[in-house]
Amino acid sequence: MRQTKSSTVQSVGDILKKFNPLEDKYISREFQAYGYYLSEKLNDMKHKSIYMKLAKTMPRAILEKALSFVTDAGVDRKGALFMWKLKQMGAWEHQVKSPRTIRQPADLRGKQNSKVKSTSQNSKVKKKIVDIPF
Repeated sequence: MRQTKSSTVQSVGDILKKFNPLEDKYISREFQAYGYYLSEKLNDMKHKSIYMKLAKTMPRAILEKALSFVTDAGVDRKGALFMWKLKQMGAWEHQVKSPRTIRQPADLRGKQNSKVKSTSQNSKVKKKIVDIPF
């Protein structure tokens, strides 16, 4: 698929020429303009901040592909279909979540309990919970 001229990054001068301070109070950067454009196309002005965040963090090609899918579909809830399509395309698979640490209950803090084993690794003390009584 060939990219059109509208999918390229706009210069600051072009954005400032189109900028109306009374109407465009949310736009000061190019990704914000694109996020606002997405919210207009999807008829979802309530969630324009989420589209600005997506325009800032996601590759533009993925957003363009999902937008073209939604505009061709002709549904009422375009925003929901857009987010579904992004999920289906694997837009969030590249982000790795860090594992959560296990926190001790307040009554075990500061005490050594027989149920908690202490192990040292690389001169750092880690506590491993063996069994949690209920």
